[in-house]
Amino acid sequence: MTPFISRSLPVVFAALLLAGNASAQLADGVSRSIHVTGQGEASGKPDLAEIDAGVQTFAETVIEASRQNQAVVEKIFAALDEQGIDKEDIQTSSYSIWAEQDYSRGGEPGKQRITGFRVSNIVHVKVRDIAQIGDVLAAVTDAGANAIHGIRFSVEDPEQLEKEARKAAMADARARAESLAGLAGVELGEVISLSMSSAPDFPRPYAASRVMEMADAGAPAPGIAPGQQSVTVTINATFAIR
Repeated sequence: MTPFISRSLPVVFAALLLAGNASAQLADGVSRSIHVTGQGEASGKPDLAEIDAGVQTFAETVIEASRQNQAVVEKIFAALDEQGIDKEDIQTSSYSIWAEQDYSRGGEPGKQRITGFRVSNIVHVKVRDIAQIGDVLAAVTDAGANAIHGIRFSVEDPEQLEKEARKAAMADARARAESLAGLAGVELGEVISLSMSSAPDFPRPYAASRVMEMADAGAPAPGIAPGQQSVTVTINATFAIR
């Protein structure tokens, strides 16, 4: 057994030496690089508005509350049709029924008395003409809507904005890397690795309480400011240096 071991030792030693050299080269390659983060942003006018509007009704019985609710919902659908909203852009987002209970101490101890029932029906509406959003809000409020949960503005096809933001982020990353390379007295090489993340602007909701005020005032078309929709792109880039 001894001669076998002695003949194998040089082979094992050579393999370990090669592995050690490969690790050293890899570590050297990783160390000779610059890692930077670049950011780019692009903005554009929104071309789509989305609202959640509907009605909540209350009556002593489920049947009566449902009947009253459906009557108002049909008026809301008719108002949206008059505004030219496509039926495919109208979708029920929530429908619920629950009992209102009296928990006061005047009743029998340990028991609650049902005072009536509430029915809520909310529809999600896409408005593709931004300039029309005020008229749509006024129309559904005139039709009886007493719940509007918000307005969300967006760009239906954000690809062009993201493309512009990517270009700006990459230019920012390269400019940062070139600046660092110049300060370090080295030459910037090729890109070793890239990763990207993007985030659209968050929607800005329109307060439901304001809509209720409009209902009391005869529902004039409110002034709505859609502003700008922005897309931000972050690029993490690693450049080789020479």
